[in-house]
Amino acid sequence: MGLVNSIREELLTYMNSNQMIHSHFAELSGINSGTLSRILKGNHPISMAQLAAITAGMKLPEDYFYEDYVHECFSFVVSMRRIRPFIFRCAELGRLDCIELIVNRLLEDLSYASLLFEFAEQFYSDNKRSSAKILYQGVSEAEKYQHSEQLALCQYRIFQIDLEEQQDLEEKLRAATQFELYVSRLDAADQLDALKQLMHIYGLVHKWKRVDELAKEMHRVASIQYELEGRRSDTIEEGFKRPEHPFYYYILYAYLARATASEASGDYGRALSFVELYANTERWVQESDEQSRQITAQFTEWAVANTYLYRLMSGELDVIHEYADYIALQENEIFVAVRYMVQAANEFKLNIDSILERFAPYIPYESGTTDCGDYKQAILQENYAQLLIELAIYLFNHSQSKEQALSTVLQALETSVAMNSSRNMIACMTLFEEYRDFADQEQQERFKNLSSEVYQLNAKKDFILLDAL
Repeated sequence: MGLVNSIREELLTYMNSNQMIHSHFAELSGINSGTLSRILKGNHPISMAQLAAITAGMKLPEDYFYEDYVHECFSFVVSMRRIRPFIFRCAELGRLDCIELIVNRLLEDLSYASLLFEFAEQFYSDNKRSSAKILYQGVSEAEKYQHSEQLALCQYRIFQIDLEEQQDLEEKLRAATQFELYVSRLDAADQLDALKQLMHIYGLVHKWKRVDELAKEMHRVASIQYELEGRRSDTIEEGFKRPEHPFYYYILYAYLARATASEASGDYGRALSFVELYANTERWVQESDEQSRQITAQFTEWAVANTYLYRLMSGELDVIHEYADYIALQENEIFVAVRYMVQAANEFKLNIDSILERFAPYIPYESGTTDCGDYKQAILQENYAQLLIELAIYLFNHSQSKEQALSTVLQALETSVAMNSSRNMIACMTLFEEYRDFADQEQQERFKNLSSEVYQLNAKKDFILLDAL
């Protein structure tokens, strides 16, 4: 007798307990009687279609035998005709445990790595990200001593999935740090989009020097590709992989990022010099289609707004109302602009009550969009937390109601805890402690509960660090 495993054993038990002969179950399940006989004797592998028929015939859940079927896949000659549909069905049903078992067994033979990578890309495209991640991790482990583009792309996909799954800012930073080693191995198209995502994460945690360095690299790669693009023939162009945006977009975005990094570091003169570079595109952007007009118009709008901002932050206080008037015409930018105006008001002791009243409907946190794409959720959350902190400081200085300011601090702390932003949590807790005597009982209790959540986050962080030693 050939192979016997629990699928065959349970089927035989079922047939015996229901007093069925082979032909009866064959008719019930739709499996050929001779084939069923060979399967039961262990002389014939079970296909996915036959497994589904057996399971349905026994009136069991579809995935009842899936863990046993992993062993079935490797009990005869390994056949991707059986394994491929099994992996894809596991992804459909969320049987990640079985996918992991299959991947681990397959990658005992490294020749399967490329095929599993293709499966992972299909899952990623079909938005089955958890299944894709298991395959990417398996292929990455199998190729960890290689310096291949496939390994780099696996790490990039894992990074992208982690960014989607994680709300925790420190986990996003951890993902960025792990992935950054592989960026230079990606092709130019993926590299540019990856650099942009990395800059977002490092910006969120205020690592502005690193943002500036990554922006320099983005400018270098995009400039080379933009120059090469003008030399490519139509034949080469057809098979050429492109990033999410045109190459000139990344040159402009690099200038924007370097301006932002300069502003965050307090160097407003340097920031303005980069603004000039992304404001004046007509001299070198070769395209004149509708897409290029939209992109250059967007950067021009940002240039005007940021020129007002950097002048304001460098001490030209009389521009604040011009800035407000301009930004009022750019609804998608009001939320972020208000944050900077409040920051300037705190730094220079300005009264901007009229501006806050004017833009009050835009202060609540909402997801917004621009012509060049959407604000990432984490970036909006960070801006919202920063706005609330600055607004609380402003209210402490200008409002008669300290309770309103404390409520704003608690709202900022709640947002900061949700995204695990250590910097913002410290700022909020320091502010609350400074004005604790003005807090009512409900605010005291809310602060106590949020402080407990901060403690738990830090305890979790300590556990992760110890576990990594």
